[in-house]
Amino acid sequence: MSFFTSRRGRVATSAAALAVSALALTACSGSSTAASSGEPAEGEAAGSDITVQLSWIKNEEFCGEYFAETEGFYEAAGISSVKLVPGPSTSTTEIISGTADFGLSDAVAAGTVIANEGAPLKIIGTTFQKNPFTILSLKDGADIKTVDDLKGKKIGVQDSNMSLVLAFLAANGLTTDDLTIVPVQYDPAPLTNGEVDGFTAYLTNESIIVENEGYEVTNLPLADNGLPFPAETIITTDEMIENNPELVKAFLKAEIQGWSAAINDPEECARLAYEDFGADLDLEPENSIMGAKAQLEQLVVSDETVANGIFTISDELKADTIESLANAGIEVTAEQLFDTSLLEELYAENPDLVAYAK
Repeated sequence: MSFFTSRRGRVATSAAALAVSALALTACSGSSTAASSGEPAEGEAAGSDITVQLSWIKNEEFCGEYFAETEGFYEAAGISSVKLVPGPSTSTTEIISGTADFGLSDAVAAGTVIANEGAPLKIIGTTFQKNPFTILSLKDGADIKTVDDLKGKKIGVQDSNMSLVLAFLAANGLTTDDLTIVPVQYDPAPLTNGEVDGFTAYLTNESIIVENEGYEVTNLPLADNGLPFPAETIITTDEMIENNPELVKAFLKAEIQGWSAAINDPEECARLAYEDFGADLDLEPENSIMGAKAQLEQLVVSDETVANGIFTISDELKADTIESLANAGIEVTAEQLFDTSLLEELYAENPDLVAYAK
């Protein structure tokens, strides 16, 4: 069974989700599941039970969380239990409504509900340093290597990714008049059977799946071509940040330790997905291993993380993100979108966490 077919409903929040978010804003005080349960005292992490909303199914994309659980990092941080809830989801609705304490999202989804609905959310760190989207093509087909190569081509775009692609075109001085957008679903078959020249995909998912089907592929990463922003961002509420800073730092510490373990053992990272946490999904081990290695090398690790630690977001990336969102018509400031103060505090208190490599 393959799970690429409904992979990418995450980059843009649907109208329905936005409506739910708007209702939740009026019904929710901003307190989270753990903070409102009465278990931890305010400002403490000890004894907390927390819920984490994942953005996708339990595949290798969340192996840092799996390591944090199996290696006891959550427990060592004072967190009694962590419930990992599979998506697909942008996590914004769950965080706003209080059914989750932390969520994995992206800058587009979080920025949208903050800009349009005044959602009391912040990005407090990021797993992926780069936007993982790509325009995928076949090497012996259109072989789309540059933005100019898009001109005159048929590009498959999913409904949920339309605003992303439009922002990508705008960032590169192109419009829909320069190419033909073909509505597609998430299965890359239209690319391999020649219906489209390029296909909106994830570098660490559909690109690998197509390659493992025997095709030589070419990627045009959006992050390297005018549309950089962090993804798999960790989001929580303003109230959680203000009232439970020690819990936030405890969670971040365990997460950093989990992802450090993943970076040092990508094959175990994949195994935890296909044999343990995602055992019921019939994940393909080869795809999981390749996906784990690709995301760790290309998306999780960067010059920024080497210098300052996992999950950190440079001022440059914050500024680039705000510009990217503006290209998509999402008007939000860095101060409205990001609050990395507790992450910075955590690293100041635990400088050894920066050196994640063995």
